[in-house]
Amino acid sequence: MLKKSVQIVLFLIGLIAGQLTFAQSAPADSLVYVPSPYLLLDRGLQYRVTKSINSMYNFDFETAERDFQVLAYQFPNHPLPDFLMALSYWWRIEVDVTNTAYDELFLNYIERANEKAEQLFDEDETNKEAAFFLAAGYGFQGRLLSERKSWTRAAWAGKNALKYMELSRGEEEFNPELLLGDALFNYFSVWIPENYPLLKPVMALFPKGSKELGIQQLEYVAENAFYTRIEAMYFLFRLYASEEKKPYEALRISEYLHGKFPNNPYFHRSYARHLYAVGKWTESVKESFEILDRIKAGQVGYESNSGRYASFYLAQYYERIGNEAEAKSYYLKTLSFGEESESQESGYYLFSLVQLGKIAAEEGNNKLSKDYFKKVKKYAKRKHPAHQAARDFIKKNKL
Repeated sequence: MLKKSVQIVLFLIGLIAGQLTFAQSAPADSLVYVPSPYLLLDRGLQYRVTKSINSMYNFDFETAERDFQVLAYQFPNHPLPDFLMALSYWWRIEVDVTNTAYDELFLNYIERANEKAEQLFDEDETNKEAAFFLAAGYGFQGRLLSERKSWTRAAWAGKNALKYMELSRGEEEFNPELLLGDALFNYFSVWIPENYPLLKPVMALFPKGSKELGIQQLEYVAENAFYTRIEAMYFLFRLYASEEKKPYEALRISEYLHGKFPNNPYFHRSYARHLYAVGKWTESVKESFEILDRIKAGQVGYESNSGRYASFYLAQYYERIGNEAEAKSYYLKTLSFGEESESQESGYYLFSLVQLGKIAAEEGNNKLSKDYFKKVKKYAKRKHPAHQAARDFIKKNKL
């Protein structure tokens, strides 16, 4: 158990280090040109890369990758072009992490970036840029490997990410970027033992963090960093929505991201979700219909996982206004999308089964109702609220 716990902690450290990526615009004070020996801090390159990164975040991968290939031609021995190519595949994965279709390409580019960064580091162990790329590369690698439950490889990647994150410190212009790693470590070093008590002895080996400081640092990075702004915002809206119970803050950030990158399906469905969470039904319904339309049109990145979200919000809306027929239709769509993405254990899928079971019972179809609740008990863990709801309904209605 201890070995597995250490692996999980190392992976989380790797995940933290792996959030070193790029943003869409520079803060105002970065408009002053400062010569630097590092390619990443070259102001002219930053503005060239900014346009390409915008395309990537907006799921225009063709444009982004064409620009990255030009960079690869200009800087064949630098890790930046391969790292950017890896990121473009990471965002394809991020939309649905159960889809392994892009794993090999992503890992190949990350490994190539790491090899080039290691070459730079071997030539000069004071090269902060090389250490920066290695921290990021190993961190992203560990993040994906953990998703695939490859714990030993994830732990190894996480350990390397932490080592190079420490070595990359000391360059003043990198500080806003490196602060993201500190912010996430501060937050999760407290969050992990709170949510996984068995890991308390392991986490005691690390410096004590502060969730409050972690949030403050994330906000600072989101406002001031050039490279890591978007990843800071990504974590902020997730933490505000789930852990910090600040849904309006989550909505504020996801609204900005969707407005800036309207074709990014992850930001789009997150915006719809946060509208739903705060009860902005009209706006949530509008965005949910738009998501389903884009899936039907085959727009890049819009697939069953996003459809499961959108269908559930529409089902909830129609149930709320008393339109049971439409509610039933969209709960069934939620199931269909969930089965397509093999997400039967997800909350939206399970609660759709619960609601369909209740509707069937109201319609007098007890057999169908019982079948829905059996599926809930099949896919949900006993402690899951949907499992409890199924047991309660069966007992109350003597199904």
